[in-house]
Amino acid sequence: MNYKDVSKQILDKIGGANNVANMTHCATRLRLTLKDSTLIQDDEVKEIDGVVNTVNKAGQYQILIGTDVPKLYDEFENLVKGNSNTDYKQSDGESSEGIVSKVFSAISAIFAPLLPALAGSGILRGLLILAEQIGLVSEDSGTYAILNVASMSVFYFLPVLLAFTSARRFGADPFLSALIGAALLNPDYISLMGDTGNGATTSFLNIPVVLMGYNATVVPIILSIWAFSYLYKFLDKKVPETLKLVVIPLISLAIMVPLTIIVIGPIGVYSGEGVANVVNWLIERSSILTGILIGGGWSVLVSLGIHWAVNPIMINNVSTYGFDYIVPYTFACNFAVIGVTIGVFLKAENKKLKNFAASGFVTIALSAIIEPVLFGLLIKNKKLFLAQIIGGAVGGAYLGLMKVVTSAFVFGSVTTFPAFVSEKEMNFLNAMIGLVISLIVGAILAYVFTKKDEELT
Repeated sequence: MNYKDVSKQILDKIGGANNVANMTHCATRLRLTLKDSTLIQDDEVKEIDGVVNTVNKAGQYQILIGTDVPKLYDEFENLVKGNSNTDYKQSDGESSEGIVSKVFSAISAIFAPLLPALAGSGILRGLLILAEQIGLVSEDSGTYAILNVASMSVFYFLPVLLAFTSARRFGADPFLSALIGAALLNPDYISLMGDTGNGATTSFLNIPVVLMGYNATVVPIILSIWAFSYLYKFLDKKVPETLKLVVIPLISLAIMVPLTIIVIGPIGVYSGEGVANVVNWLIERSSILTGILIGGGWSVLVSLGIHWAVNPIMINNVSTYGFDYIVPYTFACNFAVIGVTIGVFLKAENKKLKNFAASGFVTIALSAIIEPVLFGLLIKNKKLFLAQIIGGAVGGAYLGLMKVVTSAFVFGSVTTFPAFVSEKEMNFLNAMIGLVISLIVGAILAYVFTKKDEELT
């Protein structure tokens, strides 16, 4: 794909650079907030080579590209900045994007750059647990310790990484933001908690402070950098150019680190734990129903682009408890989609449709990206979409019944199976059974629903 050429074509069909109010991307989509959505030539955008499909929801125009979207985004961003007469980021507040859409867009932009690190670390963690369980590596060995550090550091230092990506989204200085995150993990700060841990107290300028541990947390640092972005923009506007190098960092750190530790951090910890506890409570109350709803409904969330709202909960569970119940249900969805591609491939006689199904099978099995099949086939064929939903729901119900967990936050594919290795002896086997159920149900229903003369529309 010629990313620059595709970017030019997209920009031309959405009203040009001056029509872009805000832009970001997730794992597979270019996400745009446009000033005037009537200028979108949607049919022509879909015809551009490299564009799989488009979605226009809640004030955001999403262009599905696939895993190459970061490279396309770089070229697209350069074109917008080079051709726009205004700073598109400053126009964000004036756009028609609703509050819910803004939240989802922000979550997507913050977490998308970290997904490779999270996925790679998760797979390594699963392989290490497996190696320890079958006796290849001793838990007391230096080899285990070093690989454990390699697999878990991304979670421990999550506040630093999220501070950087949050700053890019909210318009604050990324390096000052990373310093704010790093301050929360400084050994001198951690030593203030002593053996008490969360809930230990100290004081700052005679103000009582309740101390919290922030390693592996998600919400506190995002809230902190969001607040910091307003302070940073204010200082950037008011401080003379000759003093910015010293004054902005000085004031930023002197205000934001104490403010985060005293106010924002505890609020973030309690709110993040509250949301996670509610979700986990629901799972504990009826894990089967939860498996049905998430296993069957995950593809619907993906099609709307709002599945990103759930990802932080999964990451928080893995970071806090060392495992997560929700990730397996997303596997059920993905393997139901794989099943649909198998059913379509076996039944359809149209060469173009068979090739599309085969390529979709390979893409999902290796990279866990379901969007090409979702938008290219399922959304256009409601019976096949229903086949996938039922397959995901049935497999999800089994995973919920057996309380299957993952030891890492990963996307559902064959390559991420090591995430199912855990302390629970039957966890991996039950995971495989659940995924096979999703695949088989999806395949059988897709085979039944597919006509021999079915075509790829």
